[in-house]
Amino acid sequence: MKNALRRIGLFLFPLLTSLVLMLIIWIVFLKAFPQVGPRVGKTPADIWRYLVSSDSAPTVRQAILDDLQITLRDAAIGFGVGMLAALVVAALFVSVAAVEQTFMPVAMLLRSVPLVALSPIIVLVFGRGLVGVTVLAAIVVFFPALVMIMAGLRNAPRQALDLVAAYGGSRWTGLRMVAVPAALPSVFAAARISVPGALIGALLGEWLGSGTGLGSTLIRAIPTFQYNRLWASIVIVTLVSVVLYAIVGVVENLVLARFGPDAGR
Repeated sequence: MKNALRRIGLFLFPLLTSLVLMLIIWIVFLKAFPQVGPRVGKTPADIWRYLVSSDSAPTVRQAILDDLQITLRDAAIGFGVGMLAALVVAALFVSVAAVEQTFMPVAMLLRSVPLVALSPIIVLVFGRGLVGVTVLAAIVVFFPALVMIMAGLRNAPRQALDLVAAYGGSRWTGLRMVAVPAALPSVFAAARISVPGALIGALLGEWLGSGTGLGSTLIRAIPTFQYNRLWASIVIVTLVSVVLYAIVGVVENLVLARFGPDAGR
């Protein structure tokens, strides 16, 4: 338990430091570029007043939280689909070399295409609803997770795999009993990176496709000069992204403290 708490503390401290640093950068940026002006550039105090202390704050908060619920739903589904697909495809690529040699170049080619360029095709094929947004979020999650999980699976101890084979275990048995447990750090690292990615994919899908959620709110706020709403939405998305990243990190440290390679130290 002490090991887990120590790992969590070492993980959370830089994260909290980064939040403070981001706040300082926000303030310094507005000071360094006075041409932005108070009408467009909102300070932390402005956003606090808009979300918390003004008379209209409860109504504003509720509207943003309603949009946030839609975005979190879209991101959660995209995250789950993307991570599951990455796990399955990584296991298949690592286990069957011919499949990797055939399809990995295709995957990397698709990864090189900007998502904004793919978005109209995705919307055309899957529609402007939840499915289209989920596909966009899942694509953002899938490719980085695939590379990291494959690297983790390939780092499985060769001696342990040979032992499984010597006792008659199949390639899939070695994968399940040795490679997957050994790849847990890579899986969690992929999950940590993918959580903000899923939010970005969901926002992009809402912006270009569904017209709902915070992604739509962000794009509508600019032409309608709702700069308080714009900055507040960005702050909320940033904080939620950091919180989700921290939750995955805490779970990671708890699991690895018990089952990881350094368990018990």
